[in-house]
Amino acid sequence: MAETPTRHVHFPGMDTTVLGADEIIINMGPQHPSTHGVLRVKLHLDGEKVIGSECIIGYLHRGVEKIAEHRSYQQFAPYVDRMDYVAAVSNGLGYCEAVEKLLEVEVPPRAKVVRTILTELQRIASHLLWLGTHALDIGALTPIFYCFREREEILKIFEKYCGARLTTHAFRIGGLQYEVYDGFEEDVKRFLADFDRKIDEYEALLTTNRIWVERTKGIGVLSAQDAIALGVTGPVLRASGVKWDIRKAFPYAAYDRYDFEIPVGSHGDTYDRYLVRMEEMRQSRRICLQAIEDIPSGPILGKVGKVMKPAPGEVYHSIEAPKGELGYYIVSDGTTQPYRVRIRPPSFINLQAFDTMVRGHLVADVVAIIGTIDIVLGEVDR
Repeated sequence: MAETPTRHVHFPGMDTTVLGADEIIINMGPQHPSTHGVLRVKLHLDGEKVIGSECIIGYLHRGVEKIAEHRSYQQFAPYVDRMDYVAAVSNGLGYCEAVEKLLEVEVPPRAKVVRTILTELQRIASHLLWLGTHALDIGALTPIFYCFREREEILKIFEKYCGARLTTHAFRIGGLQYEVYDGFEEDVKRFLADFDRKIDEYEALLTTNRIWVERTKGIGVLSAQDAIALGVTGPVLRASGVKWDIRKAFPYAAYDRYDFEIPVGSHGDTYDRYLVRMEEMRQSRRICLQAIEDIPSGPILGKVGKVMKPAPGEVYHSIEAPKGELGYYIVSDGTTQPYRVRIRPPSFINLQAFDTMVRGHLVADVVAIIGTIDIVLGEVDR
């Protein structure tokens, strides 16, 4: 049998290497701490300069979408918590709201407000994990201890609410899984009261730090045009100057009740993406402060039958997850199980921008650029 020909990818600039030397190809990952999971990056180098890259994924593939087609709507709900496992609450909100739209179920106001509070706390927790690990990748050790200090307080609230800290299954289709515990409001207020000062501490360590600025300013620039063309969403898109946030464009949960700003950058580099996420944490705190003062009374679950059989049809619903647009496309054939489920995870789409961002930079910058995208391989591979 004839051998299968080897596939060679040609990158612009490969013909003009230093001293006419051939390009070097090295693998970064999948066993590498700075790839934030089992991501294999094939780097094409001219000395220390990156002239091209290929991201090889699939090491964490678990067939989540196919599993959904063999489970009832309720049974599949906990599976989504395992995709972006550092933002499980957000995953659950997106899925529950998609099924509720398919069922045409109205969620009670109390459930909507509590959902909003928990989801914004999850956004803060996700950004804290990103900030701590991103700083650690670049060489700053102290921020990860500071960030985990505050993240721990959020996880304690989640644990008191539903017993879980990481893969937090907080919601039910139609509303909430549990009523909030006694002292929930006080715990949230206590955390929020001091958190603004904590963000100032992070910024005092990094924002004007000479090494941090040198390692992030002008690194991994992504223009607004490229970001839109590549389908990038979330903080990565907003740092490129595009003011787009689903919480404002298509409000869901209780976001239409609260005032908050959409932070945007101007240069689209790693430094801007850092600044945008820092401001997003402040805006999440602002939303929670408004919501916690006015939680409506009433039921926490809408009128949902024990056996869910949506009418035949299809729905797409998306939310603004910490990493960008998280969307669920569900097709119903009128049975208790979805006919088809397709998930649009932000990490998977945003990873497309990596090659555009990394070209022309040094190998040391690759670490900073992977970190600034804020990927989780659980939702990249699904």
